[in-house]
Amino acid sequence: MEILGILIPVSLFLGGIGLAAFLWAMKTRQFDDPEGDANRILTTDYDDHPKA
Repeated sequence: MEILGILIPVSLFLGGIGLAAFLWAMKTRQFDDPEGDANRILTTDYDDHPKA
């Protein structure tokens, strides 16, 4: 049972780091255009490829 004295604070610390990373991503607007990347893969821009 002594291991719980270590595991509980460690898990709370790691959960706090995860929450802080999520809040930072939301604050810096990392998720503004979720559809853009999904649609970009479907377009065919042949102008980007060099002509051989």
